[in-house]
Amino acid sequence: MEDLKVFTDDILVRLYADGNNEAFDVLLERYQNRIYSYIQNIVKDRDLANDLFQETFVKAIVTIKEGRYTETGKFNCWLTRIAHNLAIDYFRQAGAVTQISCDNEDLNILNRKDLSEATIEDNIVREQILSDVKQLVLSLPDVQKQVLEMRYYLNMSFKEIAEATGVSINTALGRMRYALMNLRKIAEENHIVLTM
Repeated sequence: MEDLKVFTDDILVRLYADGNNEAFDVLLERYQNRIYSYIQNIVKDRDLANDLFQETFVKAIVTIKEGRYTETGKFNCWLTRIAHNLAIDYFRQAGAVTQISCDNEDLNILNRKDLSEATIEDNIVREQILSDVKQLVLSLPDVQKQVLEMRYYLNMSFKEIAEATGVSINTALGRMRYALMNLRKIAEENHIVLTM
């Protein structure tokens, strides 16, 4: 891995697109502190910054692997733009959820289902969804199940998962991506609805 560090970002991206996972590890090592600090500076929340940081690199991996990355000589700027857009999207979604307007007299904010306690039916549906998700997770290959459980049930970062499983961060991210894709596929094939 030492010798890969001398290559430019664009060469490392090409190597990674051609299957050299160590090339992405070099890119991650090169930019992780800068990207994380950038996100942390925007959101001012460590847990949220970690999530957006990981989502940034997952998005980068997917884009490169799908051949949609265009070389501009500015890989760092591209990563920063992804991180920035994810942070803005988060704030937009959070704003849309938390803003309630009382200007409309026809809107009775005290009689809204989303602001009320769950009904018995809601609880039954939620229990069924949780049961379905558990069954879906059990059907995954062991390595995908492991990374999914570590991320969502043990709340481990991808760096911690990589260290615990003895693989690169890139491999841990890839396993998560395939686990989520497989869960969606299995749910669709079995006509399992996972939303309330």
